[in-house]
Amino acid sequence: MDGARLANASCFRLLVLRRPVDSREMNTFYNAWDQERWRGGADGADYRTTFQIDRDRVLHTPTFRRLQNKTQVFWSGEYDFYRTRLTHSLEVAQIGRAICHFLRSRKDGPLRPDFYIDADLVEAACLSHDLGHPPFGHAGERSLNHLMAEHGGFEGNAQTLRILTERIFSSRRSGMNPSRAFTDSILKYKSLWSELRSSLGKIPKNHFLYDEQHEVLDWAMGGYDFPAELVPGKTRDGFKSIECQIMDWADDTAYSLNDLSDSWRAGFLTSDRIVHWAEKRAVAFGEGTPIGDLLKAIRRRSVDPFVGKSIGRFIQSVRLQERVNFLSHQSQRYRYELLVDETVAAESAMFKALAFEVVFLSPQLKQLEHKGHHMLGRLWEVLDRRYVKEGSIDGQDFQILPADSAEEIAECGNMAGKSRLVCDFLAGMTDGYAARMYKRLFLPDFGSIGDLIA
Repeated sequence: MDGARLANASCFRLLVLRRPVDSREMNTFYNAWDQERWRGGADGADYRTTFQIDRDRVLHTPTFRRLQNKTQVFWSGEYDFYRTRLTHSLEVAQIGRAICHFLRSRKDGPLRPDFYIDADLVEAACLSHDLGHPPFGHAGERSLNHLMAEHGGFEGNAQTLRILTERIFSSRRSGMNPSRAFTDSILKYKSLWSELRSSLGKIPKNHFLYDEQHEVLDWAMGGYDFPAELVPGKTRDGFKSIECQIMDWADDTAYSLNDLSDSWRAGFLTSDRIVHWAEKRAVAFGEGTPIGDLLKAIRRRSVDPFVGKSIGRFIQSVRLQERVNFLSHQSQRYRYELLVDETVAAESAMFKALAFEVVFLSPQLKQLEHKGHHMLGRLWEVLDRRYVKEGSIDGQDFQILPADSAEEIAECGNMAGKSRLVCDFLAGMTDGYAARMYKRLFLPDFGSIGDLIA
Protein backbone atom coordinates (compact mmCIF):
# COMPACT_ATOMS: atom_id res chain seq x y z
CA MET A 1 0.00 0.00 0.00
CA ASP A 2 1.44 3.39 -0.99
CA GLY A 3 1.84 6.28 1.47
CA ALA A 4 -1.26 8.21 0.35
CA ARG A 5 -3.53 5.16 0.57
CA LEU A 6 -2.04 4.22 3.94
CA ALA A 7 -2.64 7.72 5.25
CA ASN A 8 -6.23 7.69 3.99
CA ALA A 9 -6.86 4.30 5.56
CA SER A 10 -5.45 5.49 8.86
CA CYS A 11 -7.64 8.61 8.79
CA PHE A 12 -10.70 6.49 8.00
CA ARG A 13 -9.98 4.15 10.94
CA LEU A 14 -9.47 7.16 13.19
CA LEU A 15 -12.81 8.71 12.12
CA VAL A 16 -14.63 5.43 12.68
CA LEU A 17 -13.13 5.04 16.14
CA ARG A 18 -13.98 8.63 17.09
CA ARG A 19 -17.49 8.65 15.59
CA PRO A 20 -19.98 9.00 18.43
CA VAL A 21 -22.46 6.21 18.93
CA ASP A 22 -26.06 7.28 18.27
CA SER A 23 -27.39 8.28 21.69
CA ARG A 24 -30.81 6.96 20.75
CA GLU A 25 -29.26 3.51 20.78
CA MET A 26 -27.04 3.83 23.83
CA ASN A 27 -29.17 5.65 26.43
CA THR A 28 -31.65 3.30 28.07
CA PHE A 29 -32.83 5.93 30.55
CA TYR A 30 -35.58 6.94 28.10
CA ASN A 31 -38.19 4.84 26.31
CA ALA A 32 -40.58 5.35 23.40
CA TRP A 33 -43.24 6.76 25.75
CA ASP A 34 -40.87 9.56 26.81
CA GLN A 35 -40.11 10.42 23.18
CA GLU A 36 -43.68 10.40 21.88
CA ARG A 37 -44.76 13.76 20.43
CA TRP A 38 -47.84 15.80 21.40
CA ARG A 39 -49.40 15.71 17.93
CA GLY A 40 -47.88 12.41 16.89
CA GLY A 41 -45.46 11.84 14.07
CA ALA A 42 -41.94 10.44 14.06
CA ASP A 43 -38.55 12.07 13.78
CA GLY A 44 -37.64 9.65 11.02
CA ALA A 45 -34.06 9.48 9.85
CA ASP A 46 -33.06 12.79 11.40
CA TYR A 47 -29.42 12.74 12.49
CA ARG A 48 -30.42 14.35 15.80
CA THR A 49 -32.00 12.73 18.81
CA THR A 50 -35.59 13.55 19.77
CA PHE A 51 -34.42 15.90 22.51
CA GLN A 52 -31.87 17.64 20.31
CA ILE A 53 -34.71 18.40 17.90
CA ASP A 54 -36.75 19.82 20.79
CA ARG A 55 -33.85 22.04 21.83
CA ASP A 56 -33.17 23.25 18.29
CA ARG A 57 -36.82 24.09 17.66
CA VAL A 58 -36.78 26.37 20.69
CA LEU A 59 -33.40 27.94 19.99
CA HIS A 60 -34.11 29.03 16.40
CA THR A 61 -37.31 30.98 16.94
CA PRO A 62 -38.16 34.68 17.32
CA THR A 63 -39.84 33.83 20.62
CA PHE A 64 -36.50 32.84 22.11
CA ARG A 65 -34.66 35.80 20.60
CA ARG A 66 -37.18 38.25 22.07
CA LEU A 67 -35.89 37.32 25.52
CA GLN A 68 -32.89 39.57 24.79
CA ASN A 69 -35.17 42.59 25.36
CA LYS A 70 -37.15 41.34 28.36
CA THR A 71 -36.39 42.30 31.93
CA GLN A 72 -34.54 39.98 34.27
CA VAL A 73 -33.83 42.31 37.24
CA PHE A 74 -33.20 45.70 35.64
CA TRP A 75 -35.02 46.93 32.56
CA SER A 76 -33.40 45.60 29.42
CA GLY A 77 -31.43 48.17 27.48
CA GLU A 78 -30.33 50.12 30.57
CA TYR A 79 -26.72 48.94 30.21
CA ASP A 80 -25.06 46.29 28.07
CA PHE A 81 -23.76 44.15 30.91
CA TYR A 82 -27.00 43.65 32.89
CA ARG A 83 -28.63 40.31 32.43
CA THR A 84 -31.79 39.98 30.37
CA ARG A 85 -34.13 37.00 30.19
CA LEU A 86 -32.02 35.74 27.30
CA THR A 87 -28.64 35.80 29.04
CA HIS A 88 -30.29 34.40 32.18
CA SER A 89 -31.77 31.51 30.15
CA LEU A 90 -28.39 30.77 28.56
CA GLU A 91 -26.74 30.71 31.99
CA VAL A 92 -29.44 28.42 33.37
CA ALA A 93 -28.92 26.11 30.38
CA GLN A 94 -25.17 25.91 31.04
CA ILE A 95 -25.77 25.15 34.72
CA GLY A 96 -28.39 22.54 33.83
CA ARG A 97 -26.01 20.75 31.47
CA ALA A 98 -23.25 20.91 34.09
CA ILE A 99 -25.53 19.27 36.66
CA CYS A 100 -26.25 16.44 34.20
CA HIS A 101 -22.54 15.88 33.60
CA PHE A 102 -21.77 16.01 37.31
CA LEU A 103 -24.47 13.46 38.15
CA ARG A 104 -23.21 11.19 35.39
CA SER A 105 -19.65 11.45 36.72
CA ARG A 106 -20.53 10.43 40.27
CA LYS A 107 -19.21 6.97 41.04
CA ASP A 108 -21.72 6.47 43.83
CA GLY A 109 -24.76 7.26 41.68
CA PRO A 110 -27.13 5.08 39.65
CA LEU A 111 -26.16 6.49 36.24
CA ARG A 112 -24.04 4.56 33.74
CA PRO A 113 -22.58 5.21 30.26
CA ASP A 114 -25.73 3.73 28.71
CA PHE A 115 -28.18 5.03 31.38
CA TYR A 116 -28.10 8.76 32.03
CA ILE A 117 -30.14 11.98 32.17
CA ASP A 118 -30.05 13.59 28.74
CA ALA A 119 -28.24 16.94 28.89
CA ASP A 120 -29.87 18.09 25.62
CA LEU A 121 -33.31 17.57 27.13
CA VAL A 122 -32.36 19.51 30.25
CA GLU A 123 -30.85 22.26 28.11
CA ALA A 124 -34.10 22.50 26.13
CA ALA A 125 -36.04 22.86 29.38
CA CYS A 126 -33.67 25.54 30.67
CA LEU A 127 -33.75 27.53 27.44
CA SER A 128 -37.56 27.40 27.48
CA HIS A 129 -38.35 28.05 31.12
CA ASP A 130 -38.88 31.82 30.66
CA LEU A 131 -40.37 31.86 27.15
CA GLY A 132 -43.81 32.76 28.46
CA HIS A 133 -42.77 35.64 30.65
CA PRO A 134 -44.13 39.02 29.50
CA PRO A 135 -42.37 42.40 29.32
CA PHE A 136 -41.38 44.19 32.54
CA GLY A 137 -40.53 41.08 34.56
CA HIS A 138 -42.74 39.68 37.29
CA ALA A 139 -44.59 42.99 37.49
CA GLY A 140 -45.79 42.40 33.93
CA GLU A 141 -46.87 38.88 34.88
CA ARG A 142 -48.92 40.16 37.81
CA SER A 143 -50.47 42.86 35.64
CA LEU A 144 -51.62 40.44 32.95
CA ASN A 145 -52.96 38.03 35.55
CA HIS A 146 -55.05 40.87 36.98
CA LEU A 147 -56.30 41.88 33.54
CA MET A 148 -57.17 38.26 32.68
CA ALA A 149 -58.85 37.57 36.03
CA GLU A 150 -62.24 36.88 34.43
CA HIS A 151 -60.82 34.80 31.59
CA GLY A 152 -58.64 32.18 33.26
CA GLY A 153 -55.71 34.30 34.45
CA PHE A 154 -52.18 34.65 33.18
CA GLU A 155 -49.13 32.73 34.41
CA GLY A 156 -45.65 32.78 32.89
CA ASN A 157 -45.11 29.03 33.08
CA ALA A 158 -48.57 28.26 31.72
CA GLN A 159 -47.81 30.69 28.89
CA THR A 160 -44.58 28.83 28.17
CA LEU A 161 -46.59 25.63 27.78
CA ARG A 162 -49.09 27.44 25.53
CA ILE A 163 -46.25 28.76 23.36
CA LEU A 164 -44.62 25.36 22.96
CA THR A 165 -47.81 23.43 22.24
CA GLU A 166 -49.88 26.04 20.37
CA ARG A 167 -48.14 29.27 19.40
CA ILE A 168 -44.42 29.08 18.74
CA PHE A 169 -44.60 28.78 14.94
CA SER A 170 -46.55 31.90 14.03
CA SER A 171 -47.25 30.94 10.43
CA ARG A 172 -49.67 28.19 11.44
CA ARG A 173 -50.13 28.71 15.21
CA SER A 174 -49.64 25.00 15.87
CA GLY A 175 -46.81 24.88 18.38
CA MET A 176 -43.60 22.93 17.97
CA ASN A 177 -45.05 19.46 18.64
CA PRO A 178 -42.82 18.79 21.68
CA SER A 179 -41.98 15.35 23.01
CA ARG A 180 -43.61 14.13 26.20
CA ALA A 181 -40.37 14.27 28.21
CA PHE A 182 -39.69 17.83 27.04
CA THR A 183 -43.25 18.98 27.72
CA ASP A 184 -43.07 17.49 31.20
CA SER A 185 -39.68 19.06 31.85
CA ILE A 186 -41.18 22.58 31.85
CA LEU A 187 -44.26 21.64 33.93
CA LYS A 188 -43.21 23.24 37.21
CA TYR A 189 -46.89 23.53 38.12
CA LYS A 190 -49.55 20.92 37.50
CA SER A 191 -52.65 22.53 39.00
CA LEU A 192 -55.34 24.14 36.84
CA TRP A 193 -56.52 27.70 37.42
CA SER A 194 -60.05 26.58 38.33
CA GLU A 195 -58.73 23.93 40.72
CA LEU A 196 -56.75 26.52 42.65
CA ARG A 197 -59.63 29.01 42.54
CA SER A 198 -61.90 26.36 44.04
CA SER A 199 -59.45 25.29 46.75
CA LEU A 200 -58.33 28.83 47.63
CA GLY A 201 -61.75 30.42 47.38
CA LYS A 202 -60.27 33.29 45.35
CA ILE A 203 -58.53 34.01 42.07
CA PRO A 204 -55.02 32.49 42.24
CA LYS A 205 -52.03 34.81 41.97
CA ASN A 206 -49.68 32.39 40.21
CA HIS A 207 -48.44 28.81 39.89
CA PHE A 208 -51.21 27.37 37.71
CA LEU A 209 -51.96 26.08 34.23
CA TYR A 210 -54.80 27.42 32.11
CA ASP A 211 -57.96 25.33 32.27
CA GLU A 212 -57.85 24.70 28.52
CA GLN A 213 -54.43 23.03 29.01
CA HIS A 214 -55.93 20.07 30.83
CA GLU A 215 -55.57 17.91 27.71
CA VAL A 216 -51.84 18.47 27.33
CA LEU A 217 -51.36 17.96 31.09
CA ASP A 218 -53.28 14.69 30.88
CA TRP A 219 -51.19 13.64 27.88
CA ALA A 220 -47.92 14.53 29.62
CA MET A 221 -49.01 12.32 32.53
CA GLY A 222 -49.84 9.51 30.11
CA GLY A 223 -53.51 9.55 31.08
CA TYR A 224 -52.74 8.58 34.67
CA ASP A 225 -54.83 10.36 37.30
CA PHE A 226 -53.07 12.15 40.13
CA PRO A 227 -53.40 10.14 43.36
CA ALA A 228 -55.53 11.62 46.12
CA GLU A 229 -52.51 12.75 48.15
CA LEU A 230 -51.29 15.01 45.31
CA VAL A 231 -53.86 17.75 45.88
CA PRO A 232 -53.81 20.92 43.73
CA GLY A 233 -51.25 23.47 44.86
CA LYS A 234 -47.82 23.02 46.40
CA THR A 235 -48.25 19.31 47.06
CA ARG A 236 -48.96 18.48 43.42
CA ASP A 237 -46.45 21.05 42.14
CA GLY A 238 -43.71 19.24 44.08
CA PHE A 239 -44.23 16.22 41.81
CA LYS A 240 -41.77 16.93 39.00
CA SER A 241 -39.78 14.87 36.53
CA ILE A 242 -36.06 14.67 37.19
CA GLU A 243 -35.32 17.01 34.26
CA CYS A 244 -37.77 19.58 35.63
CA GLN A 245 -36.11 19.32 39.04
CA ILE A 246 -32.68 19.94 37.50
CA MET A 247 -34.01 22.90 35.52
CA ASP A 248 -35.58 24.29 38.69
CA TRP A 249 -32.34 24.03 40.68
CA ALA A 250 -30.32 25.48 37.80
CA ASP A 251 -32.76 28.41 37.71
CA ASP A 252 -32.50 28.89 41.48
CA THR A 253 -28.71 28.76 41.24
CA ALA A 254 -28.56 31.41 38.52
CA TYR A 255 -31.26 33.56 40.11
CA SER A 256 -29.82 33.53 43.62
CA LEU A 257 -26.20 34.13 42.57
CA ASN A 258 -26.00 35.94 39.25
CA ASP A 259 -28.55 38.55 40.31
CA LEU A 260 -26.17 39.47 43.15
CA SER A 261 -23.56 40.46 40.59
CA ASP A 262 -25.93 42.69 38.61
CA SER A 263 -27.31 44.25 41.79
CA TRP A 264 -23.80 45.05 43.02
CA ARG A 265 -22.76 46.58 39.69
CA ALA A 266 -25.92 48.69 39.66
CA GLY A 267 -25.11 50.07 43.10
CA PHE A 268 -28.17 48.53 44.80
CA LEU A 269 -26.23 45.94 46.78
CA THR A 270 -23.70 47.70 49.00
CA SER A 271 -21.88 46.51 52.10
CA ASP A 272 -23.90 48.85 54.33
CA ARG A 273 -27.22 47.65 52.95
CA ILE A 274 -26.21 44.01 53.29
CA VAL A 275 -25.10 44.46 56.91
CA HIS A 276 -28.30 46.35 57.73
CA TRP A 277 -30.37 43.56 56.15
CA ALA A 278 -28.40 40.84 57.97
CA GLU A 279 -28.81 42.57 61.33
CA LYS A 280 -32.50 43.07 60.78
CA ARG A 281 -32.99 39.43 59.77
CA ALA A 282 -30.60 38.09 62.44
CA VAL A 283 -28.46 36.48 59.73
CA ALA A 284 -24.82 35.79 60.58
CA PHE A 285 -22.36 37.80 58.52
CA GLY A 286 -19.05 37.07 60.19
CA GLU A 287 -15.92 35.47 58.78
CA GLY A 288 -16.63 32.20 56.98
CA THR A 289 -20.39 32.72 56.60
CA PRO A 290 -21.99 33.08 53.13
CA ILE A 291 -22.89 36.72 53.79
CA GLY A 292 -19.43 37.33 55.25
CA ASP A 293 -17.84 35.87 52.12
CA LEU A 294 -20.04 38.08 49.94
CA LEU A 295 -19.04 41.17 51.93
CA LYS A 296 -15.37 40.22 51.54
CA ALA A 297 -15.85 39.84 47.78
CA ILE A 298 -17.48 43.29 47.62
CA ARG A 299 -14.60 44.88 49.52
CA ARG A 300 -12.13 43.24 47.16
CA ARG A 301 -14.28 44.08 44.12
CA SER A 302 -14.25 40.41 43.17
CA VAL A 303 -17.97 39.62 43.18
CA ASP A 304 -17.92 37.81 39.83
CA PRO A 305 -15.25 35.28 40.92
CA PHE A 306 -17.22 34.77 44.16
CA VAL A 307 -20.36 34.07 42.12
CA GLY A 308 -18.51 31.73 39.77
CA LYS A 309 -17.08 29.62 42.59
CA SER A 310 -20.46 29.51 44.30
CA ILE A 311 -22.13 28.26 41.13
CA GLY A 312 -19.61 25.42 41.02
CA ARG A 313 -20.44 24.48 44.62
CA PHE A 314 -24.17 24.61 43.93
CA ILE A 315 -23.77 22.32 40.91
CA GLN A 316 -21.81 19.77 42.96
CA SER A 317 -24.25 19.83 45.87
CA VAL A 318 -26.72 17.45 44.22
CA ARG A 319 -27.29 13.72 44.14
CA LEU A 320 -29.99 11.33 42.98
CA GLN A 321 -32.27 9.23 45.14
CA GLU A 322 -34.74 6.58 44.02
CA ARG A 323 -38.42 7.00 44.77
CA VAL A 324 -41.65 5.12 44.14
CA ASN A 325 -44.76 6.85 42.82
CA PHE A 326 -47.59 6.33 40.35
CA LEU A 327 -45.33 7.03 37.35
CA SER A 328 -42.01 5.52 38.47
CA HIS A 329 -42.90 2.23 36.76
CA GLN A 330 -43.66 4.04 33.50
CA SER A 331 -40.59 6.26 33.15
CA GLN A 332 -37.15 6.61 34.68
CA ARG A 333 -37.88 10.35 34.74
CA TYR A 334 -40.06 9.75 37.79
CA ARG A 335 -37.98 7.04 39.34
CA TYR A 336 -35.44 9.54 40.66
CA GLU A 337 -35.54 12.78 42.60
CA LEU A 338 -32.83 15.41 42.92
CA LEU A 339 -31.54 15.96 46.44
CA VAL A 340 -29.72 19.21 47.17
CA ASP A 341 -27.40 19.57 50.15
CA GLU A 342 -29.44 21.29 52.86
CA THR A 343 -26.73 23.83 53.66
CA VAL A 344 -26.43 24.89 50.02
CA ALA A 345 -30.21 25.02 49.58
CA ALA A 346 -30.45 27.30 52.62
CA GLU A 347 -27.66 29.49 51.22
CA SER A 348 -29.52 29.83 47.93
CA ALA A 349 -32.75 30.76 49.73
CA MET A 350 -30.88 33.34 51.81
CA PHE A 351 -29.30 35.01 48.76
CA LYS A 352 -32.70 35.08 47.04
CA ALA A 353 -34.23 36.75 50.09
CA LEU A 354 -31.37 39.27 50.18
CA ALA A 355 -31.83 40.21 46.52
CA PHE A 356 -35.61 40.39 46.84
CA GLU A 357 -35.74 42.51 49.98
CA VAL A 358 -32.83 44.85 49.25
CA VAL A 359 -33.12 45.17 45.47
CA PHE A 360 -36.53 44.13 44.18
CA LEU A 361 -38.41 45.99 46.92
CA SER A 362 -36.36 49.16 46.48
CA PRO A 363 -38.34 52.30 45.53
CA GLN A 364 -36.40 52.67 42.28
CA LEU A 365 -37.42 49.24 40.96
CA LYS A 366 -40.95 49.55 42.34
CA GLN A 367 -41.34 52.80 40.42
CA LEU A 368 -40.27 51.04 37.22
CA GLU A 369 -42.68 48.20 37.98
CA HIS A 370 -45.48 50.72 38.39
CA LYS A 371 -44.60 52.27 35.04
CA GLY A 372 -44.63 48.87 33.34
CA HIS A 373 -47.96 48.03 34.99
CA HIS A 374 -49.41 51.35 33.82
CA MET A 375 -48.28 50.85 30.21
CA LEU A 376 -49.64 47.31 29.99
CA GLY A 377 -52.92 48.43 31.54
CA ARG A 378 -53.39 51.25 29.01
CA LEU A 379 -52.46 48.98 26.08
CA TRP A 380 -54.88 46.33 27.32
CA GLU A 381 -57.65 48.91 27.67
CA VAL A 382 -57.33 50.00 24.04
CA LEU A 383 -56.92 46.50 22.56
CA ASP A 384 -59.73 45.04 24.68
CA ARG A 385 -62.08 47.79 23.56
CA ARG A 386 -61.11 47.57 19.89
CA TYR A 387 -60.80 43.81 19.37
CA VAL A 388 -62.76 42.10 22.15
CA LYS A 389 -65.77 44.15 23.20
CA GLU A 390 -66.83 46.90 20.81
CA GLY A 391 -65.00 46.21 17.55
CA SER A 392 -64.21 49.89 17.20
CA ILE A 393 -63.08 52.93 19.15
CA ASP A 394 -65.61 55.75 19.10
CA GLY A 395 -66.98 54.33 15.88
CA GLN A 396 -63.56 54.26 14.20
CA ASP A 397 -62.05 50.99 13.00
CA PHE A 398 -58.49 51.82 13.94
CA GLN A 399 -56.27 48.86 12.99
CA ILE A 400 -53.85 48.85 15.90
CA LEU A 401 -52.61 45.28 15.74
CA PRO A 402 -50.72 43.57 12.90
CA ALA A 403 -53.07 42.08 10.30
CA ASP A 404 -52.45 38.42 11.21
CA SER A 405 -53.14 39.02 14.91
CA ALA A 406 -56.26 41.08 14.17
CA GLU A 407 -57.60 38.43 11.80
CA GLU A 408 -57.04 35.62 14.28
CA ILE A 409 -58.89 37.52 17.01
CA ALA A 410 -61.75 38.34 14.65
CA GLU A 411 -62.12 34.66 13.73
CA CYS A 412 -62.35 33.61 17.39
CA GLY A 413 -65.93 32.91 18.40
CA ASN A 414 -65.98 33.86 22.07
CA MET A 415 -64.89 36.72 24.31
CA ALA A 416 -62.64 34.60 26.53
CA GLY A 417 -60.74 33.33 23.48
CA LYS A 418 -60.39 36.83 22.07
CA SER A 419 -59.06 38.06 25.43
CA ARG A 420 -56.55 35.22 25.51
CA LEU A 421 -55.27 36.19 22.06
CA VAL A 422 -54.91 39.84 23.09
CA CYS A 423 -53.03 38.61 26.15
CA ASP A 424 -50.78 36.50 23.88
CA PHE A 425 -49.89 39.62 21.92
CA LEU A 426 -49.10 41.66 25.02
CA ALA A 427 -47.14 38.84 26.66
CA GLY A 428 -45.06 38.33 23.53
CA MET A 429 -43.90 41.94 23.39
CA THR A 430 -40.43 42.94 24.47
CA ASP A 431 -39.93 45.80 26.91
CA GLY A 432 -38.87 48.10 24.08
CA TYR A 433 -41.73 47.14 21.76
CA ALA A 434 -44.29 47.70 24.52
CA ALA A 435 -42.81 51.10 25.38
CA ARG A 436 -42.75 52.20 21.72
CA MET A 437 -46.32 51.08 21.11
CA TYR A 438 -47.45 52.92 24.24
CA LYS A 439 -45.71 56.10 23.10
CA ARG A 440 -47.18 55.88 19.59
CA LEU A 441 -50.69 55.51 21.00
CA PHE A 442 -50.58 57.99 23.86
CA LEU A 443 -47.76 60.55 23.45
CA PRO A 444 -48.60 63.24 20.87
CA ASP A 445 -45.00 64.14 20.10
CA PHE A 446 -43.78 60.56 19.54
CA GLY A 447 -43.76 58.90 16.16
CA SER A 448 -41.79 59.35 12.98
CA ILE A 449 -41.29 57.63 9.66
CA GLY A 450 -38.16 56.01 11.06
CA ASP A 451 -40.05 54.76 14.11
CA LEU A 452 -42.85 53.33 11.96
CA ILE A 453 -40.38 51.50 9.73
CA ALA A 454 -38.52 50.10 12.75
